[in-house]
Amino acid sequence: MTRRLTLTMIAVVTGALLVATAGTLVLTRAEARAQSRRELGQQAERLARRIETVQRVGLAAVQVALRLEDGAIVCLGPTCGPRPTTIPAGLTEADLDVERLRLGRVVTGTRGDLVFAAAPAVRPDSLQAVVLTRRVGTPAGVAGPWFFALVALTLLGAGAVAVDLGRRLTRPLRDAEAVTERIAAGDLTARVPEYPADGEELAGLARSINAMTESLERSRGLERQFLLSVSHDLRTPLTSIRGFAEALAEGKAPDPAHAAAIITAEARRLERLVGDLLELAKLDARRFSLDIRGTDVAEVVADTAEGFRPAAEAAGVALTVRPEVGVTVAADPDRLAQILANLVENALKFATGRIAVGNDPSTIWVEDDGPGIPDDDLPHVFEPFWHSTRLPAREVGSGLGLAIVAELAAAMGGTVRAERLAAGGTRMVVALRPWRMAAAGG
Repeated sequence: MTRRLTLTMIAVVTGALLVATAGTLVLTRAEARAQSRRELGQQAERLARRIETVQRVGLAAVQVALRLEDGAIVCLGPTCGPRPTTIPAGLTEADLDVERLRLGRVVTGTRGDLVFAAAPAVRPDSLQAVVLTRRVGTPAGVAGPWFFALVALTLLGAGAVAVDLGRRLTRPLRDAEAVTERIAAGDLTARVPEYPADGEELAGLARSINAMTESLERSRGLERQFLLSVSHDLRTPLTSIRGFAEALAEGKAPDPAHAAAIITAEARRLERLVGDLLELAKLDARRFSLDIRGTDVAEVVADTAEGFRPAAEAAGVALTVRPEVGVTVAADPDRLAQILANLVENALKFATGRIAVGNDPSTIWVEDDGPGIPDDDLPHVFEPFWHSTRLPAREVGSGLGLAIVAELAAAMGGTVRAERLAAGGTRMVVALRPWRMAAAGG
C-alpha cells in the first residue's frame, strides 16, 4: 500500500507540474506577444510621424537615420511604380492590411514566432508604412536547463514527501491490522498505539478500535462474573434440595413437612431463575411478541405494585404506591406489569426501610432508600451481565430483572434510566410513548 500511495502521489505531482508548466508557458508566451505588439505599434507610430519631417532626404536616408534594425519603410499600392516593395522577411503584403493602413490606423499581428507592427506614413504620392518586427522566443527555451533542473528537484522532493506520508498513513493501519488479529485470536488486552500527530481521522480509528476492545474486555469480564453468579444461584438451592431430599429418603428429617416446604420453595426459586434466563435469551434474540395498545399507566402501577405489599411487609419495608392520572401510553399491559414488577423486586433487594412507586404522565418510577448506585455503575446497570457493587440486604428475584426491563422497554419504543438520589438511594425511571403519538406514527 505504501508503494501505491507513493506512486500515486508522484504521479499527481508530476501531472500537476506538467499542467502548471504548460499553462504558464502558454500564458507567458501570449503575454510576451501582446506586449511586443503594443511596443512595436507605439514605436512604428512614432517613426511614421518622424518621416514627415525628413521626406526631402529620401526614404533610404530616413531608414539609415532611424537605424531600423528589424523593420523597413515600405511603399504599398499601385503608385509605388515598378520598384519592388521591400517587406521584412516572414511577412507578406496581405499581412499588413493595406485598407486599414489607408484609414491611418496602426496594424499589429503575429505570424508564428514573429510579431510585427505597421504604422502609415503620410506622403502625397503614395502609401508608405513603417514596419517593425520582433521574434518572441519560448520562455522554456530561455530558461530550459534551469527549468528542467527545477522539475527534477521538485519530483525528488515530491517522492521523498510521498514516501514519508505513505509510511505515516499506513503505519496506523498496519498497527490496527496487527491488533485486530490479536483480538480475533482472543487477546482482549491488545491496544492500538495512538499518535495524535497522524491526524484526527487515523487517531480516531485507533481510539475506536481501543474503545471496542475495552468494551469487549469488559463484557467478557461481566459475562464471567455473571456465570459465576448464576452458578452460585443454581448451586445454593440445589444443595438445599439435595440435602433435604436425602434426609427425607433416609428418614432422618425431624420435620418432613418443613423439609418438603423448603424443597418446594427452592424448586420455585430455580424455576424462576431458569425462566428469567430463558426470557432474557428470547428478548435478546427478539423472539417474542408484543400486544401494543393504549394502556393506562396509573392502573398498571396500582395493580402491580400492590401485589408486592406482602413481600415488602415481610421484609420490613414500607411500600408507598402513588398512582397519578397520566396519559395513555403505547405498551403491552402484561409486559409493562413485568417491567414494574422487576423494578420493585430490584428495589426490595436494596431498600433499608422505604420503597415508593408512582407514575408521572407517561413515565413510571420506583425509588428505594438503599445505599445507591456508584456514579461509575449508573450507565451499566441495565446491561445483561452487570453485577452491582452494592451489598444487597436480602435475596429477591433472580438478579436478571434490570436486563429484562431494558429489553422490554426498548421493544415498546421506550427508554429506561437509573438516577442516584441526592438523599441516598436510587430512582429507576421508564419513559414510554404516548398512545396518541404512537398511533399517529410518531
